[in-house]
Amino acid sequence: MVQIALAGGYGGLGREILDILEETGQHDILVLSRRDKPADETREKIRWAKVDYNSKEQLAEALKGIHTVLSFIVVAQDQGNNSQRNLIDACVASGVKRFAPSEWAGANTDGLPWYAGKTAVQQYLQEINREQRVLEYCCFRPGVLTNYLAYPKRTTNYLETWGIHVDMENRRAILLADAKNPGYLTFTTVKDVASIVSKAVQYQGQWPEVGGIRGDELSMTELVALGERIRGGSFSVEKIKSVQARMGRLTASWHPEMSHSTVAEDVRGSAAKVFTAKTVASIYQGSWKVSNEWNQLLSDYKFTSVEEFLQQWWGDN
Repeated sequence: MVQIALAGGYGGLGREILDILEETGQHDILVLSRRDKPADETREKIRWAKVDYNSKEQLAEALKGIHTVLSFIVVAQDQGNNSQRNLIDACVASGVKRFAPSEWAGANTDGLPWYAGKTAVQQYLQEINREQRVLEYCCFRPGVLTNYLAYPKRTTNYLETWGIHVDMENRRAILLADAKNPGYLTFTTVKDVASIVSKAVQYQGQWPEVGGIRGDELSMTELVALGERIRGGSFSVEKIKSVQARMGRLTASWHPEMSHSTVAEDVRGSAAKVFTAKTVASIYQGSWKVSNEWNQLLSDYKFTSVEEFLQQWWGDN
């Protein structure tokens, strides 16, 4: 039985993982939230603590007796990484053994300014552990969540997805014109991420500081070719130049739909263009090709391939 706390664990990916952890029946789970506990959350093994992330003392009190903390705090909305830094300090003060920062993305944040806080938090964890290990931690990195390839279909219970640069529905894609490499991406389904985290919290050995989760790996051209085969027709492929892409300038004739609730409707179009351009550039910089530490540690686990996923959601369309 592991005492687990999830910070920001009642939305998106956090809630997907919360449900998997709860279903095992092997853990007592504490949700840390800025909000009150929902009236319809009545599961016995889920406790709730409404917290102020500006108060290290309150956080430390809530975390007493907790073994593992998983963070799902939205990095882009955490000014100065204040909430996560305070959470880390509270973990140390209350004797938490393991901590997973709010990573849940690619190998690095190069060219992705909205993710810069992830690197800063990792550096903070390295700093507090410099002289001796005071908090075991793991940066869980699954690459791109495969579920985005099914947009606009709903493939998750809570995680909101939006369109990306490879549009399976409309058979089109945006690639880099002057790429110097194939542009590899790691894809992992939400279900596989949740399952690996569930196994990781029970893992008896020391967590790796970098915890890559590699569901599948394809180059951009391989992904488009796979999409064409499963969708049964050619894709319209447009190419943008790296100089413009790195600046956030999207010169393609279309952009994905960014229909996420955290993005105001009046800026979704402009935000989608910047996000898409910089993301495409980052792929060819290696930002989404992750390592496979958890694949090696949990070698018996069978991951869902991109082909299997696309066949399930697009095979009859």
